[in-house]
Amino acid sequence: MTTPSPDRSSPAGRGRLPLADIRIIAIEQFASGPYGSMQLADLGADVIKVEDPATGGDIGRHVAPFCEDGDSLFFETFNRNKRSISLDLQNPAARSVLHDLVAVSDAVYYNLRGDVPERLGLTYAQLSRVNPRIVCCSLSGFGLSGPQQAEPAYDYILQGSTGWMDLTGEPGGPPTKSGLSLVDMSAGLAAAVSLLAGVHAARRDGRGMDCDVSLFDTAISMLSYPATWHLTRDFTPTRRAHSGHPSLVPFQNFATADGWIVIGCAKEKFWRRLTEVIEPALADDPRFDTFALRREHEDELLPLLRKRLLTQPSEFWLAGLRAAGVPCGPINDIASALAAPQVAARDMIVETEHPRFGTVRQVAGAVRVGTTRREHRRAPIRDEDRYQVLRECLGYGEPRIAALAADGAFGRP
Repeated sequence: MTTPSPDRSSPAGRGRLPLADIRIIAIEQFASGPYGSMQLADLGADVIKVEDPATGGDIGRHVAPFCEDGDSLFFETFNRNKRSISLDLQNPAARSVLHDLVAVSDAVYYNLRGDVPERLGLTYAQLSRVNPRIVCCSLSGFGLSGPQQAEPAYDYILQGSTGWMDLTGEPGGPPTKSGLSLVDMSAGLAAAVSLLAGVHAARRDGRGMDCDVSLFDTAISMLSYPATWHLTRDFTPTRRAHSGHPSLVPFQNFATADGWIVIGCAKEKFWRRLTEVIEPALADDPRFDTFALRREHEDELLPLLRKRLLTQPSEFWLAGLRAAGVPCGPINDIASALAAPQVAARDMIVETEHPRFGTVRQVAGAVRVGTTRREHRRAPIRDEDRYQVLRECLGYGEPRIAALAADGAFGRP
């Protein structure tokens, strides 16, 4: 057990942050669940992270590279502004602590396999006896129902099974995943929205509920308009060269003399402006006069644009296109993306101090509400906030905490 550091502030110290009056018990691990609850913690919610002492806590603590003795930069990325307590939920004494926490909280949030919440007693039907207003938010691989309920799932698997990989990459190439774990993070955001909606309804109606969010549902829902086209008109989406848009031309990556840029003509006026910068004669070519005609004649248009764009470096074209008001941008590597002036202007880099890693720099969340900005805390060391949580939230004294420890509530004595 680590003595709490001075920056482990309680909810009372969070000023006027939007969610400062919400307490969430988070039984979570790895990326999707912690990413969702971190959005709420960034907004001021008191997220109490319950970690299994038998497994060394959240598995994200042990993800390489940059991991050491139960801390990792992966874990730091998904768990800032939270508090941690170790509870062995297989232990009756630990379950009594959990129930006491549920009684003084707004939500229980967990990313577990779909058949596990009921087994651990985490559904609304089970916890409403403790707190009828509690919201039980499940984020699982395949949901709490259906033939795949009990199957484990990860981002890579879902990107494959829900059609994402089939749509990604160059024509004729192998199925390809996104460079980021977009199913994980999108599902975390969906779970955060679901939890907030549930808490709002519980406060309005005096009764909590289950929220059933899954990686599978999230990935299927994000098929969006290609799915509509397929379901309504039997359209079969295919990969497009150079990440081309399925219906708009030109709207894709283009090579330049020294790199790559993206150009997107989503309106007719953008096409007209693009021709002024790249090749004015194209504006009068009847083959390219409308969206439909440009798509019909893309095999003639795109080679013309590619040949012209190869004659000058990226910055030459970007300057001209931006001046003309054409949507465009560079294809940056991570280093260049994070060094962009807009990143600093939008305060998108967060710094926290860690006893092992020193100054940890990471990206901020995208959710912004009002003008109040918080000072971020590093992710907790496992069980770092045990005494603070038990005393502050539950009013436990030293004898009660010692008895629980002896009973194995926090792990093997």
